[in-house]
Amino acid sequence: MPEPDHVPSPRNSAFRFFWRIFRLLALLSIVIAGIAVVLVARGDPAPHTNMLIATALGIGLTVLVGTGLVTLAFISSSSGHDDVAAGPQKKKDEE
Repeated sequence: MPEPDHVPSPRNSAFRFFWRIFRLLALLSIVIAGIAVVLVARGDPAPHTNMLIATALGIGLTVLVGTGLVTLAFISSSSGHDDVAAGPQKKKDEE
């Protein structure tokens, strides 16, 4: 007898969706950090290597953490995980 197709759990699909988006966000943060380094190097006649490294790490990690947290908020909202936390308050608003 044939077995039905395996249906992935919502948690695993949300996890895979997050990592797929996170890879694109990592690429975005690298590009933005590169742009920031170029702008800093253009503005200073004698840029120091330490300053360029600090700029790249600071801008890159800030963009990566910010976009990652916003992505987690959207995925959590769309997957229904927030419904349990807002249960009693949501019922009061509907009445």
